[in-house]
Amino acid sequence: MTIRTDQGTHLAGPVLIVGAGLLGASIGLGLRARGLDVVLSDSSPSTEAVARDIGAGRLQSELDGESFEPELVVVATPPDVTAQVVAEALVAHPAAVVLDISSVKESILRELEGRPDAAGHLSRYVGTHPMAGREKSGPVAARAELFSGAPWVLCAHATSRPDAVLRAESLAVDLGAVPTRMSAGEHDGAVALISHLPQVVSSLVASRLQDSPVQALALAGNGLRDVTRIAASDPRLWVQILSANAGRLVDILYGVREDLDRLISTLEDPTAGGARLDMAQLMTEGNAGQARVPGKHGTPPNSFARLTVLVDDVPGQIAKLLTEIGHTGINVEDFRLEHSPGRQVGLAELSVLPGKRQELTESLTQRGWKVVQ
Repeated sequence: MTIRTDQGTHLAGPVLIVGAGLLGASIGLGLRARGLDVVLSDSSPSTEAVARDIGAGRLQSELDGESFEPELVVVATPPDVTAQVVAEALVAHPAAVVLDISSVKESILRELEGRPDAAGHLSRYVGTHPMAGREKSGPVAARAELFSGAPWVLCAHATSRPDAVLRAESLAVDLGAVPTRMSAGEHDGAVALISHLPQVVSSLVASRLQDSPVQALALAGNGLRDVTRIAASDPRLWVQILSANAGRLVDILYGVREDLDRLISTLEDPTAGGARLDMAQLMTEGNAGQARVPGKHGTPPNSFARLTVLVDDVPGQIAKLLTEIGHTGINVEDFRLEHSPGRQVGLAELSVLPGKRQELTESLTQRGWKVVQ
């Protein structure tokens, strides 16, 4: 089966995706949307069927003897079997570049280097990691646009061929991602801090809610929802991720434990000399760290001004607000909606360029909206 690639793709196809879950199916949807031939394989027949039915590709099990040699094999399996599947793909498809998209890289590379069946083939292997995902899992949650604008890390190893790295980069570009290159060790250190630590902390906070009074949870706002959002992630996958990157995560958790012990000690006697200063220092350190997290388009988070608008909790109000903002010609850089506990009203927080805040406030006020901040 040949599919014409008339949308300026860098890959020619066909592409074989092994593992048709959220990420694998999303890659399939993205490549199919660009006209590439995608073939899917998964150990679960039901996962395969769903991925096929949503349009992520056709099934390898249904090729019916058709000659098939992929240009690229994408291994999108759980981390504990990734090295084995990569090795099998390298042997089964000697003309193909093989990459994986696991969220840990160094342990997989070490396992591959120790496998006799992978020896002599590793020049065609590139470890990669798209920094995108959802709390939901499985192909039903897949989206063709999942990788658009997201970083896609390429971790070439010492013997990776330049053309193999280029083909891996082409996949990222074709899916709208932003390729970046790191060593496997640099990658694992980075994700331990910016991905694995937040997951652990979110889960620990959410675990405190299990037996909480219903009355307390009824007061919850976006602060709690933001902190615990990723606690809904798949425990089976995260057991594998945390195990594979435990060494780097533990080093970070030691530092968190020191800060937590320090805070507990302070709060045990909050009226002691220096206690309030220590609390303020801890919060200030948090301010400094948060200020380093890039905002939209890589800008600092504090580069925008914010205002909050009261929105009645009735159909059509958000659409009306955004439409009227559009009439002002002012671009909204970010948008958050929070509900006020006990009231049928929403709080729409808008981020705009600092020089536009007053103009937008006056315009919305004139149109009958209540701007509260």
